[in-house]
Amino acid sequence: MDTADTVDAHGAQRWRALLVPLTVNILLPLVLYYVLRAQGMVPWQALLLSSALPAAHALGTAVVRRRVDLFDLLMVVLLAASAVTSLVSGSPRVLLLKDAGIPAVLGLWILSSLCASRPFPFHFGHRLRGPAQQEEAERAWRDRPDFRSALRGLTVLWGGAQLLDAVLSTVEALALPVDVVPVLGRFQSLVILGAVAVLTVRRSRAFGNGTGVPLFGLRALSRA
Repeated sequence: MDTADTVDAHGAQRWRALLVPLTVNILLPLVLYYVLRAQGMVPWQALLLSSALPAAHALGTAVVRRRVDLFDLLMVVLLAASAVTSLVSGSPRVLLLKDAGIPAVLGLWILSSLCASRPFPFHFGHRLRGPAQQEEAERAWRDRPDFRSALRGLTVLWGGAQLLDAVLSTVEALALPVDVVPVLGRFQSLVILGAVAVLTVRRSRAFGNGTGVPLFGLRALSRA
C-alpha cells in the first residue's frame, strides 16, 4: 500500500470513528424513541428500548474487541441502573437522568486524567497518530512544556464541556415535558460537542503553526 492509500485509509478510519458513535448513540435512539411514541408506547418504555440500542452496540463491540472501554461500560451500567429504577417507579425521568449521568461521569474522568502521567487528549491523539507520530508525540511531551500545557488546556475544555452538558441535561430532565427532553438533549449535546471541536481544531492549528509540532499528529491541520 503506497503513502496515498495509507492516508486515505487513515482518513476513512477517522471518519468511521466519528460517525458510528454519533449514529448509534444519538441519531438512532432518538429516531426510535419518537417512532415508539407515535405508536402509542408510554414514555418510560420508549426511553428504555431506545436506550438499549447504544448499550447493545457497546456490548457487541466489547465482545468483538475482547476488551471493555470505560465509556461502553459506563453506558451499560447506567442503563441497567436506570432501567431497574424505572421499572420500580414507572417514572421516565429516571431514564432521562441517565443521559445526564453519562456526561457527568465522563467529564469527571477526563478532568481526573490531569493527575495521570498523560491527560486524556494525549491518549485520544494516539488513536489518530501513526507509529512515527506516536514517538514524536512522546518526545514532545517529554521535552516541550508548551505541548504539555496545550493538552492540559484541552483536558479542562473537554471535561468542563461534559460537565456543562450534564448540568443542563439534569435541569431539562427534571423540569421540561418528557417528550421534549430527548430531542433537546441530543441537540444540546451536539452543539456543545461542535463548539468543543471547533475550539480544539483552532487551538491545534495555532499550536502547529507556532511550533511546527502537531497536537494530534495531523500535520495537515497546521498548514490549513
